[in-house]
Amino acid sequence: MVTAEDFVLKGFDKAGDTNNQLGFNVTQASVMQLPGLNTLGISMVRLDFAAPLGLNPPHTHPRATEILVLIEGTLLVGFITTNNTLISTTLQKGDVFVFPNALVHFQLNIGDVNAVAISALSSQNPGTQQVARTLFGASPPVDPAVLAKAFMIDPKLVQLLQNKFKSSS
Repeated sequence: MVTAEDFVLKGFDKAGDTNNQLGFNVTQASVMQLPGLNTLGISMVRLDFAAPLGLNPPHTHPRATEILVLIEGTLLVGFITTNNTLISTTLQKGDVFVFPNALVHFQLNIGDVNAVAISALSSQNPGTQQVARTLFGASPPVDPAVLAKAFMIDPKLVQLLQNKFKSSS
């Protein structure tokens, strides 16, 4: 039975808790929180960034393009194209930026006040895959030899990073 409650999500005006290692919080409005989005092909998120340097780390949305509007603060944003070109700019309040589907992208608060953004995504279930957590926090872990060779770093550094991500899960 469908009810009005399937189509409303309250509290999107409330700041998320940015008291964490990244200084960042995401509040989702996807099909999991808002069942009325099922089959509609859209969702939203509220992004809160602590000042200074709150970070939404490099990540992808495998099933969605994202369009972000900055409500408050100053963000450095960017994505990397499939030919490894960085497309990046600084956003001020009221600016809008598009992150194409499945490309690695990020946002960093470079201002001295907290930043708030709202993003719309072209899927009711866009998915999010953080690059570092995916590679160094996988369970079971990726063989350190694979990551050491891929990143051209010492396998001991890979193990150190894997331990950091294991302990922060």
